[in-house]
Amino acid sequence: MGQGPCPAQPGPGSLIPAPPLHIRSFLNATWAARRGAAPTPETLTLLWSSVISIFGLGGILGCLCSQSLVERFGKKKCLLFNNLFMLGASGVLAGSKMAASFEMALAGRLLIGFSSGVSLIIHPIYAGEIAPRSLRGFTNASVGIFVTLGKVFGQVLGLRELLGTESLWPCLLGCTGVTALLQLVTLPFFPESPRYLLMEKGDQEACWKAVQQLWGPGDHKAEVEDMRKEQAGLTGLGPRGPLQLLRDHSLRRPVSISFILGIAMQFSGINAIYFYASEVLQQAGFSEWLIPYVSMGIGICDVFSSVLCTFIIEQFSRRGLLLTSYFQMTFHEPPPGPPPGLTLVSWMALCSAILLFLFIFFFSAGAAGTSMCVIMELFDQATRPAAMLIMGMLLWGGNFLLAVLFPLLVATLGSFCFLVFSSILMGTWIFIYLFLPETRGRSIADIAAAFVQCSSCLLTLLYPPKCSEQQSAP
Repeated sequence: MGQGPCPAQPGPGSLIPAPPLHIRSFLNATWAARRGAAPTPETLTLLWSSVISIFGLGGILGCLCSQSLVERFGKKKCLLFNNLFMLGASGVLAGSKMAASFEMALAGRLLIGFSSGVSLIIHPIYAGEIAPRSLRGFTNASVGIFVTLGKVFGQVLGLRELLGTESLWPCLLGCTGVTALLQLVTLPFFPESPRYLLMEKGDQEACWKAVQQLWGPGDHKAEVEDMRKEQAGLTGLGPRGPLQLLRDHSLRRPVSISFILGIAMQFSGINAIYFYASEVLQQAGFSEWLIPYVSMGIGICDVFSSVLCTFIIEQFSRRGLLLTSYFQMTFHEPPPGPPPGLTLVSWMALCSAILLFLFIFFFSAGAAGTSMCVIMELFDQATRPAAMLIMGMLLWGGNFLLAVLFPLLVATLGSFCFLVFSSILMGTWIFIYLFLPETRGRSIADIAAAFVQCSSCLLTLLYPPKCSEQQSAP
């Protein structure tokens, strides 16, 4: 029972195969102790699915509250309060077995989900705003490293040799509070976001002090001047909500790109691998004892690819990385099992594992970190929180839908369900090629001008005679 897509938290799904068995036993024993009889299979399934799915509900609630919290308290204070919330929630989860209360497990999962939803929105915004433009891509992509590290820590600690035992699984759930405590101790030494201090608080002196503390002594006038120019364009405009963002015709293209990238990340097949890694590997022919270690290898590959992304994202264009990533993912989409009629042999299990690792590599080294970075760069200070809220809702909603629909998709299409994911990936590649301009090192005004140029090029491509006549007209 890992945690969701929150920095430094374990990832979801069956990548931790041992603890779910013990937690189901705990639910069964707790119900039997109270009612005097064991629950029916249907009741036990309902309890287990509730413990799993309520985490996503908490994430959605956290996303919805994140913007109002940021506007009221600022990014740094929100993260500090959120860590206190996470510590309390992890304590509730860890104490559920001692209290013999599955209600505490449900409440803890809901609270952890809420905290993860808040963190998923605010953490990338704060990390991106405290970085200079030359390191913005590196900083935004580094968020993915901590997401993948959380998954790997969950896999390693959840092994039967460590905390994945009948007596120690509550300690595994309580480990969520360790990373929250670490951030709670270190974050007070960091300043508030310079952009927040200047654009929303109007405190130029505090902004300059924060810049000096974050970036060191030196000439940072160009960066601060860019903030002032952006602030001048925001005069009279406060932070905008998601509905205002969707109604603004001038932001239709950035919002559309955010929607496509968010949907592609969720329905590329990556979360199907995370949710059902054990089942996919079992169908591929791996023995039961080997599956947890292959799953852990997938997580390590994920971390390595995320680290690689932070080093190459400032060396290559954002658009080029996304195009390469989605192209490679399209042709390395792993099927969940052998095609019908084909005998399952050892070399097929090896091929399935290779496809899994290659797919994870190209996703984490490209689409995962670069998509978040592009969305951060497409929006200004007033619209960025709302854009991240929309992205968060897509991520959490996609997680929930995929967890529900993937087994049905496999039951209907069998091993050929990967063709659905491949079609989504190819469609995303075409969309990026036609509509996404380069955002690396560009200001909001430069990106807006690039959108106009991109539209002009597309119009010329679709209607060359008409465009030629308009250009030759006096």
